[in-house]
Amino acid sequence: MWIGAALGDRRAHNPKVAGELIGSVATRMPERCVGIGPPTSTSLEAYMGKLIYAINTSLDGFTEDTDGSFDWSVPGEDVHEFYNDMMRGIGTQLLGRRMYETMAVWETDPSFVEESEVLADFAAAWQDSDKLVYSTTLTDPATLRTRVVSAFEAEAVRDLKQASSTDLLVGGPGLAAHALHAGLVDEIRLVLSPVALGAGKPALPTDLRLDLELIDERRFGNGAMHVAYRVRI
Repeated sequence: MWIGAALGDRRAHNPKVAGELIGSVATRMPERCVGIGPPTSTSLEAYMGKLIYAINTSLDGFTEDTDGSFDWSVPGEDVHEFYNDMMRGIGTQLLGRRMYETMAVWETDPSFVEESEVLADFAAAWQDSDKLVYSTTLTDPATLRTRVVSAFEAEAVRDLKQASSTDLLVGGPGLAAHALHAGLVDEIRLVLSPVALGAGKPALPTDLRLDLELIDERRFGNGAMHVAYRVRI
């Protein structure tokens, strides 16, 4: 899972852990790393949104262990601030039901804002985006700016990208697999945690070859590493 899901899931079970792990202030100004953060105002008119797949993985490429746990990926402060910067550049999120229900606490649980400014910063950025939730069973979303669609349609997402002046984010390996197979994903951003699981849910499809170009890398204090790749067509 990615950072918001990791903290959201843990926060739902232990309301103190996130505040203990992350306690200081995150800056509101995004870093202009390669491919990171929102487009500048001078380039906004010419900008067409990228579809980004961002995920936390183990060193051997799994998002969850065999028990479905991803507590090993709860971020340090600098990782969280990095994701805060990225989230501010996202105009639309594409989410499956499980990911949406895990992430919705960033809007439905106001105590997040009270725990620390870095969490409040992420919550504000998460709320300030549209959400497309892919589900055949969800009828009443719990958050604003949220629309439920029953099936992933590649052409609809392609049209959304072409009409968007901000980036789009696809969350979760299942939904991302559909987008990758359809050739819709422009960038893959992985935060590699310093752990090897041996088995679990793969971050990337196991039946698809992807040719990638490294465009950014960053090392974090807890031993995690961010690598960003452009998907070659």
